[in-house]
Amino acid sequence: MQNAILKTNKLCKTFSSGGLQQHVLKNLDLERYEGDFTVIMGPSGAGKSTLLYALSGMDKPTVGAISFSGREIGNLSNDKLAVFRRDNCGFVFQQMYLLDNMSVLDNILACGLLVSKNKKAVAEKAKELLVRLNLNETTWRKFPAQVSGGEAQRAGIARALINNPKIVFADEPTGALNSANGEAVLDALTEANRQGQSVVMVTHDMKSARRGNRILYLQDGVIRGECQLGKYASGDNARHDKLSAFLSEMGW
Repeated sequence: MQNAILKTNKLCKTFSSGGLQQHVLKNLDLERYEGDFTVIMGPSGAGKSTLLYALSGMDKPTVGAISFSGREIGNLSNDKLAVFRRDNCGFVFQQMYLLDNMSVLDNILACGLLVSKNKKAVAEKAKELLVRLNLNETTWRKFPAQVSGGEAQRAGIARALINNPKIVFADEPTGALNSANGEAVLDALTEANRQGQSVVMVTHDMKSARRGNRILYLQDGVIRGECQLGKYASGDNARHDKLSAFLSEMGW
């Protein structure tokens, strides 16, 4: 039997502005299992990124419960949430929050050394990830202001994977990348998943979505449907056709 890594119960998120309330997530019940590669799709404004941030503990729900491997995280203090995220999660943001006064490589090493004190092992892992993501040694030594947006995005992927997190949360990870570099990012996430790490990814891109084994379609703050594709294999045309049919049914 698979173990649930993420579970929500009646999850709601409401934002208030100018005396008005906007109900972004509405009573979501969700269960994800260890080793899942979950993709969240849906139209703009559906609540995809809001859901991602709630699941990862980056934002607290207004109502409802979130549990991680059976542990309730929704009511943890900010300090305990920070420790939880450090020890269990990797994050890929739409905007890369690299530290300006550190090189690309040092940004990744700093994250790795928060968890492991084995400097040699962390450095080897960081360099391996950077090579896999098509970033050469010249780029490693540059500061964030000296690299392109695509290079910064790939450095952010390496940072997310450096600690072998139990689960990786990715918000439009290929949005700023060309085709080749986007493929390298998807390959890195797919490989992490093959090694047993869970992935939750928000994307508008169907090519990226095909990497997932479970596709959620979110609209108006509720889950309208789910498509199960099984584990990814390149060149699987039936996978493409199944996802296309599902998205068409959802009104994509």
